[in-house]
Amino acid sequence: MSENQTLSLGGNIWNFPLIDDAECERIAERYDIPQYLSRMLCLRGVDIVSAESFMHPKLQTLMPDPYVLKDMRKAAERIAEAIMKSQKIAIIGDYDVDGATSTSILTRFFRQVGIVPQIHIPSREEGYGPSELAFDEFKKSKIDLVITIDCGTTAFDVLNKASSDGFEIIVIDHHEAEVILPNVYAVVNPKRLDEENDYPYLQYMSAVGVGFMTLVAVNRVLREKGFYKDRQEPDLLGLLDLVALGTVCDVVPLIGLNRAYVKQGLKVMAKMKNTGLKHLMQVLNMNEPPSAYHLGFMLGPRINACGRVGDASLGSKLLCSEDDNEAQILAEKFNQFNIERKEIENYVLLQAIEQVEGAPQEYPMAFVYGNDWHQGVIGIVAGKLRERYNVPSFVMSIEPDEVKGSARSISGIDLGALIIAAKEKQLIIGGGGHTMAAGFSLTEEQIPQFKKFVGEYILEKLGDEKIAPVLNVDCVMSLSGINEQFADNLGVLEPYGTGNPEPLVMVRNVMISWPQIVGNGHIKCSLTTGLGTKIPAIAFRASDSAVGNAMLQSKGELYDAVGYVKCDSWNGRKRVQFIINDLMRKN
Repeated sequence: MSENQTLSLGGNIWNFPLIDDAECERIAERYDIPQYLSRMLCLRGVDIVSAESFMHPKLQTLMPDPYVLKDMRKAAERIAEAIMKSQKIAIIGDYDVDGATSTSILTRFFRQVGIVPQIHIPSREEGYGPSELAFDEFKKSKIDLVITIDCGTTAFDVLNKASSDGFEIIVIDHHEAEVILPNVYAVVNPKRLDEENDYPYLQYMSAVGVGFMTLVAVNRVLREKGFYKDRQEPDLLGLLDLVALGTVCDVVPLIGLNRAYVKQGLKVMAKMKNTGLKHLMQVLNMNEPPSAYHLGFMLGPRINACGRVGDASLGSKLLCSEDDNEAQILAEKFNQFNIERKEIENYVLLQAIEQVEGAPQEYPMAFVYGNDWHQGVIGIVAGKLRERYNVPSFVMSIEPDEVKGSARSISGIDLGALIIAAKEKQLIIGGGGHTMAAGFSLTEEQIPQFKKFVGEYILEKLGDEKIAPVLNVDCVMSLSGINEQFADNLGVLEPYGTGNPEPLVMVRNVMISWPQIVGNGHIKCSLTTGLGTKIPAIAFRASDSAVGNAMLQSKGELYDAVGYVKCDSWNGRKRVQFIINDLMRKN
């Protein structure tokens, strides 16, 4: 942070990124859209060629031939062979939402072609990925083909042994790969180091996205071999609701094919044809068309909760259910699991904060661990510490046999690369992940050396300068310009998520009128110019913050405000509201 940068009341730096003004003009003219909208597209790296597919993403234009991925043809032909010969298929998934949705799209597809696969979702105690326990089960069941999804790329010991024992194994994954791959039949992973990368956005797919591409390839092989001569083809597009759910909840960038997955998947979800999702939406009183927000903050956490504090296998069970009674019972159970998860999470979070704030920190990171911390919530706690302190965060649960850890990062620190480097130096037992999130395991004795390695790694990448969070402002508008038309125009940028954040809008020289605390620490008010223009506004969970204190004590002072514009319906009337994210007091 440079000395001449002014921090906002929220402790942030407001950044106004530069764009190519000429390209912005061309996009606005070509697509007949307002300048502020073309500016937002440019800020997201969209040019005049890609603007159409960004604003109107379609599978047929954004999904390449699935065979562009290494081993895809080989995997598709072997899976198709297993289907046509009615062989026994087993699936190993993961216990998070991406794992549950990935397993479910494979299961639903297989059921439609007459195969009932055997599913193995490991408990958190069993550990992430393929295990000897799973293959012991498959041996007893005389399984012909094993598919791992959302795991397996770096499970060398287990998969190599299983292969040598005679199992045919196909890995479908999206996690960071190493130079060497497991000795299995096929590895379909866009992050393989030997991929051509002609379509770089494929690297950003979640496992469920890679799984869907695989099913497209399998379906093609079955069609070519005449399998559907006397039977109906599976409804692949009907699986897009699950693909959208897994894509959003795995927090992968919503660019390229991922945008099409989510955009089209939300349309499928709105039809409520998936019995399990329908009942979960009803339990949550979701009476409006689903958005990426509903997936990431309402549906996803409930499905995740069953893997964190309940039975990890229930996620895919709900998403594959065709029985209304079963789905209703599971949906209510998921809601209860989520309540329990929040209580456990709060306990661990408070202890973690005490550790961070109770001692001087040698490195710019949060590095905490506890003996009685539930491993099912350490990922959430890591995310909350990252948000609170704006530093990479590592949270560990010390178990009787090993230490389980989860990490969340900030811009500039690639956790996937960090974990691979730590494994190469034998500082941890295992692990893997993405740029912004990772999981790992180690022994209690390894903790000090791992901490030193992580701290020095972060210092090398970031330096020891104090890090202030940056808010990138998309556009500056007059208060009178924040209207229903403006909100409707922003809709073309949806779905929002990683890589495509919700537009952050700034309004200048506004006053806070009639502030009052509502709900759980929210502050409701009106933003006014003093010249008659007024719009309702709210700052969520702000009552004990510097922003909230300024709002509550405001007596006609002028502020610049940044936030998000929402348009909702109330009693049949549309209403625009400004969601205050931060304030800057005017001198």
